[in-house]
Amino acid sequence: MTFDLNPEQDQLRDAVRALGRRYGHGYFVEKAKAGEHTTELWADAGRLGYLGVNIPTEYGGGGGGITELAIVCEELAAAGCPLLLLVVSPAIAATVINRHGTEEQRKRHLPGLADGSAKIVFAITEPEAGSNFHRLGTVARRDGDDWLLSGRKCYISGVDEAEHVLVVARTEDAASGKLKPALFLVPTDAAGLTRSKLDMEILSPENQFLLYLDDVRLPADALLGESLDAGLPALFAGLNPERITVAAMGAGTGRYAIERATEYTATRKVWGGRTIGSHQGVSHPLAHAAVQVELARLMIQKAATLYDAGRDLEAGVAGNMAKYASGEAAALAVDTAVQALGGAGMTTEYGVATLLGAVRAGRIAPVSREMILNFVAQHVLGQEKSY
Repeated sequence: MTFDLNPEQDQLRDAVRALGRRYGHGYFVEKAKAGEHTTELWADAGRLGYLGVNIPTEYGGGGGGITELAIVCEELAAAGCPLLLLVVSPAIAATVINRHGTEEQRKRHLPGLADGSAKIVFAITEPEAGSNFHRLGTVARRDGDDWLLSGRKCYISGVDEAEHVLVVARTEDAASGKLKPALFLVPTDAAGLTRSKLDMEILSPENQFLLYLDDVRLPADALLGESLDAGLPALFAGLNPERITVAAMGAGTGRYAIERATEYTATRKVWGGRTIGSHQGVSHPLAHAAVQVELARLMIQKAATLYDAGRDLEAGVAGNMAKYASGEAAALAVDTAVQALGGAGMTTEYGVATLLGAVRAGRIAPVSREMILNFVAQHVLGQEKSY
């Protein structure tokens, strides 16, 4: 058992940290408030190979795993640049395509995802289904050799930046007549696909959308994989990488907030000649938050290691636990940092209140803390299913 990164992973962490600090939280906030995207940072990360660290070398990637991608997510967030599309495009879409796509789909899409010249976003959530993907209403039906997709999706990140949306729909099984999940690569300019931007109370350069699919016609090769049998495995293939990288982004955000707060409290003097950080009422909450972030980081490392070793069931448990722990720790760290800074904590200048919305959302998405507790109660503690 080891808790150390290998030399290549250490170098990756240092390099990504340097890139993130070159841009910093001020850049992130400026882009978000201007309604712009972090195009320059994304391009640099792609050029340097950080976006494709988990993609096989034969498709232009670094040949690493989710451990390496989690490092990228965490270090950019620790520099004040938590990029949600790292989760959506390299973690979910690239993993699903690599593991369950056809060779033609891998050759067509993975090189662009690796160098950052292309983005593919993911659409599963629906207004009526919520956390229950068994109730998905988006349906794909055959029309000759083509497919026709109809339905609605919500809270879909980054559609305005992507060339394709990986859409989860349901198709009728010819043998049983039952509906089963299938994934489709839908061009964002496809006829019949429209979008509506959601106004969110989250400061982010990445936008959320409602999607409407009105008989979107797709060729046969838009179906991910060789057949409909790839649908369910492909759907689950993206869940563990999603949870692990979201958790890594949360841990990085927590580290960033604590660093900002401790820099302030180590120099701020109000009562006499002592810094406010010398008072336990200030330092203990920050120390507590730091402990929670570090515990979350350990679970993230465990989950990523299990996933990269091919131990999917164990990685599912650890990934859910990591996501839960990180969501709680990040929210605690940012809130504690704001409190430690007092009024300064609520200003844009000090750069912590700007993250309140994002870390609060991290306790809800991509899976809520309550659904994770349901999962742990059922699959770890052996309790009867409660829903």
